[in-house]
Amino acid sequence: MKASQFDRKFEAGEDVSAWLDLAKARRINLAPRRVNVDFPSWMVDSLDREAGRLGVTRQSVIKVWISERLKESPA
Repeated sequence: MKASQFDRKFEAGEDVSAWLDLAKARRINLAPRRVNVDFPSWMVDSLDREAGRLGVTRQSVIKVWISERLKESPA
C-alpha cells in the first residue's frame, strides 16, 4: 500500500493496524532517563502525604506535577 493510500484510510478513521508492524513500534522521546534531585525534608514529607492521599507513588506525583507545569509553559 502506498503512503498516500495509508494516510487517506487513517484520516478517514479506518483501522490501519493490519498494515503496521507493531513489534518494531517505538515511542519517540519517551525512553526513561534517570535524574537525581535533592529535596528538603519538608518537601519529601509533603510529597509522601499527597502520594498517600492519591494512592500512588511519590515518583508518580512528581512526574505528573512536573508534566502539568511543563505543558502550561510556552516552549
